[in-house]
Amino acid sequence: MLPPGLLATLPVGTVVPDLLAALAHAGAAVLQAPPGTGKTTLVPLALADALPGRVLVAEPRRVAARAAAARMAALLGEEVGGTVGYAVRGERRTGPGTRVEVVTTGLLLRRLLAAEDLPGVSAVLLDEVHERQLDLDLALAFCVQARRLLREDLRLVAASATLAADRLAAVLGGGPGAPAPVVTATAPVHPLQVRWCPPSRPVRPPEGLRVDPALLEHVAGLVQRAVAELDGDVLAFLPGAGEVAAVQRRLHLPGVDVAVLTGGHGAREQDAALRPGPRRRVVLATAVAESSLTVPGVRVVVDAGLARVPRVDHARGLSGLDTVRVSRAGAEQRAGRAAREAPGTVLRAWSAAEHALLVPDPAPEIATGDLASFALLAACWGEVVDLPLLDAPPAGPLAAARASLVRLGLLDAAGAVTPAGRAAAAVGAHPRLARALLDGAPLVGAARAAEVVALVGEDVRGRDDDLAATWRAVRAGRLPGAEQWRREARRLRAAVPAGAGEGGGELPDDLAAGLVTALAFPERVAHRRGAGWASVGGTRFEPGPGSALEGAQWVAVAVADRAPGRASARVRAAAPLEEDLARTVVAPVVADEVLWRDGDVVARRVERLGELELSARPLPDPPPEAVAAAVAEGLRREGLGLLRWSAAARSLRQRVACCRAALGEPWPDLGDRALAADPGGWLGPQLAAVRSRADLARLDVAAALRRTLPWEVAARLEELAPEAVVVPSGRRAALDYADPAAPVLALKLQEAFGWRSGPRVAGGRVAVVVHLLSPAGRPLAVTADLESFWRNGYPGVRAENRGRYPKHPWPEDPLAAEPTARTSAAVRRDARSR
Repeated sequence: MLPPGLLATLPVGTVVPDLLAALAHAGAAVLQAPPGTGKTTLVPLALADALPGRVLVAEPRRVAARAAAARMAALLGEEVGGTVGYAVRGERRTGPGTRVEVVTTGLLLRRLLAAEDLPGVSAVLLDEVHERQLDLDLALAFCVQARRLLREDLRLVAASATLAADRLAAVLGGGPGAPAPVVTATAPVHPLQVRWCPPSRPVRPPEGLRVDPALLEHVAGLVQRAVAELDGDVLAFLPGAGEVAAVQRRLHLPGVDVAVLTGGHGAREQDAALRPGPRRRVVLATAVAESSLTVPGVRVVVDAGLARVPRVDHARGLSGLDTVRVSRAGAEQRAGRAAREAPGTVLRAWSAAEHALLVPDPAPEIATGDLASFALLAACWGEVVDLPLLDAPPAGPLAAARASLVRLGLLDAAGAVTPAGRAAAAVGAHPRLARALLDGAPLVGAARAAEVVALVGEDVRGRDDDLAATWRAVRAGRLPGAEQWRREARRLRAAVPAGAGEGGGELPDDLAAGLVTALAFPERVAHRRGAGWASVGGTRFEPGPGSALEGAQWVAVAVADRAPGRASARVRAAAPLEEDLARTVVAPVVADEVLWRDGDVVARRVERLGELELSARPLPDPPPEAVAAAVAEGLRREGLGLLRWSAAARSLRQRVACCRAALGEPWPDLGDRALAADPGGWLGPQLAAVRSRADLARLDVAAALRRTLPWEVAARLEELAPEAVVVPSGRRAALDYADPAAPVLALKLQEAFGWRSGPRVAGGRVAVVVHLLSPAGRPLAVTADLESFWRNGYPGVRAENRGRYPKHPWPEDPLAAEPTARTSAAVRRDARSR
């Protein structure tokens, strides 16, 4: 099949014999080769020459798949669809004699799920593995496992320009300690001049999908400068289609053709950008031109220095994109486009100092992207833990993805794929959209369901937030991306099982759009509340200025975003809905609820759609146990301060705490934390009668606490922690247990005369701290050792206070004196009367 001498035309030809020998020996190999060496075009043809059956080449992008097939067909002097063909989403050009078929990685995954052993395929070449796209990582794992378990004769080649070959070889090989062989091709290096061209004034860093217009103005200026100062065609790298269009509007280049190369443009525009033209050209491209493709005639690259990377798009609940600085590896890939065919120049819109701060390599998509599709495909295939992946998925995002699939009915509670999940996986769309297509087709018709799903999946944006109006505009071809949308809608329509979408014509288009959107995002079904909408999932949405949906009572939200610090999300695309349709998507649940809310027990019978409350009416006789549980929750949430703590209740807690600290069990823990954790356990039946904060304040807390005491504890409480003790003067004085480890007895100093040691509690284990007071009640001394105080401290206290309180006794020997709370004169009168 290979024309004579063709292998000698490109650098990879010199290592093809080594690659074929490695495959014959090990069955799998890593092909490490820089861009432009021919790994994408010559190697598949050589494999088809050496092996029976069909060779599959997997490319991460549709434009690369079509371009690779066209290049290989041209090398053979044939049209695409003969010996070489391709299949991408919504388009296929192959024939019975096709030996090499180029497919996207997503399409390869669906074929593997449909037939794990890939019948009729002799070899699979996975191209651009270094890009670490999620589909590519998963396709690599599936192929490796299929070869190990089902098809030892299946040959696998993983082709990479920059990925560390040892990691790839370990995954591709026969297991630990048996890596696949690595075959390396080199290419002649043409000189490349690097020019650092940062903007003259600072530009704002990217945020989400937003890029500072000042940077785009600067890039447009660099393109104009490249055309004026340098020879050859110019290839400019920009992060997305919006930035491509913005720079295109800013260019004024008479005599120069401007072409665009993005994933969203039609096949004709993409193919035209890859063909040399009659005049000098400027090609404005996104990352689709970084690898796999050769844009002929390019001698100059202008790099904006930004890239779009996959992130979980919380606006749509789908995998989305975020704008970041390009990695150093990505910048080198882009710059290499200028020197593929001859010496070239790259103009970088940043400084050499900034370049040194760039991350070395882009993060793999498995670490940052939405894992819903990954989780569904892995469940269809087997267990994630068994997959030979380059990197394991992060546990948290994987669990969240599985939970969303369970809610959609695509996985069961155990994580196994359901019949609906297998059907959704075969559609080739995000699981949410696949579910909306298959469930929506019988309700609104297959064609309309496919069109709405394509509208959301392709993220076609209209002038306002009305998704149905955008649908009408794209149908009429008035919006960019209409051709891509039509192609995707046709593909999705074909994915609906025959007979499943025959009816559904009763609903008008607006409500059909709302119903299909609701099936994709059931948690975003929302009902009018004030100026916005409250949703099934609990998110509150608000319309944008001049919204066409201002009067809609029910909506299904397809796209929304929430600015940091805002409570509500701003609707970007939604469609109207009606309550009966909302109920078909989200089953209503009627439940009785008894809650503590704003200081009262609220008992209601509530009908809900998820978090969205539809109706509520009072529940006249709520179950007592439910009331008690609600009050207990109120106490846990708001604290024990809701109760009225009498002096007796406080004293009881403190006395028990003293005994517990000294004696341990069975003395119970009556601390705040323990009581708040189980209010029902100690307040008991009193809770059932509570309806409000005032009712709580009327509860007899002391009685409730006494009921918690075991009988053997309650019987000894007064003995071990008495409320008061008799002091030498004969008076009963109260003990203060505020500090359980050191209870306090306060009395006048004269009442303690003759007392050699103060009282002890808790069976003698805890000494009472005695606060000795002046006749006026002012503190004179604090001691737990009275005998030492009388001997050492009292003389000083006596000297200082006998003149201040001359009417009270201050004997020289307090241990021999009569204790009294009276004055000296009163003591003498008593003595005379006796």
